[in-house]
Amino acid sequence: MATDALIDRFLHGLAPLRPLALWAHGSLAGGDYQEGRSDLDLIAVLPGPVGLAAVRQTVTLHRRLRTEPLAAALHCSYVTRATLADPDRSHLTWAHGHVMRRPVTPVTRCELHRFGRVLHGEAPGALLPPVPAHELNEFVVRDQRDYWRPAVGKARLWRQDVWVDLGLLTFARATFTLREGRLISKREALDELPRLGAPAEVVEDIRRRRYGRTAPSADHRADRQADHRTDRQADRRLVRRAEVTRSYLGPAIDELVAAYA
Repeated sequence: MATDALIDRFLHGLAPLRPLALWAHGSLAGGDYQEGRSDLDLIAVLPGPVGLAAVRQTVTLHRRLRTEPLAAALHCSYVTRATLADPDRSHLTWAHGHVMRRPVTPVTRCELHRFGRVLHGEAPGALLPPVPAHELNEFVVRDQRDYWRPAVGKARLWRQDVWVDLGLLTFARATFTLREGRLISKREALDELPRLGAPAEVVEDIRRRRYGRTAPSADHRADRQADHRTDRQADRRLVRRAEVTRSYLGPAIDELVAAYA
């Protein structure tokens, strides 16, 4: 399996940093991972401060791996034993081909505790403080209110598959977490969306792209680009899908936030 081979190479490259642990969360940990489609979401726990030398080493490692199969989907946050306890602290992260800083969210922390996959070293329970229910719920509501609701107003974003997928699936997962007090996978969230009144045509579009037998090939995409008539039809479809998605998601988020804020 190419994923296992990539993880092995990544762990070998991490060795000079003497990681205390390497954990997977997200799809790989939750049983919803699809090689070639899903992101590979990791947390590396380092023994000491992440100084300039460590930053350089991690950037070099990721750049060396970038030609490997699936490496573009490998995202990793680098934390330390001393900094992991602070849920608001931003950590060195490699994602989407570049370095950034972002926190390990309460959702990620809960995933790690409940079904995190240990790839190396100590288990999450040995290093990571538990997440109180109120902290998880507050984060979920805040994320919907402060991030996703303003994004609904940016029409251009919703012509992209990733925004449609994550926008609806994150909403379904947030709703379920607030209602039932537990996390669900993206596949479970997809099954939840019809019960939440999401537009059937968009739900089926997500299901087909994420869980269909084959993803569109590079040749197929090239053929579409060569056919201007097909391109115009595709553009109209994307515009309609964006409008339908935004028309549903905006009021749905407002209702959720009003109920739980």
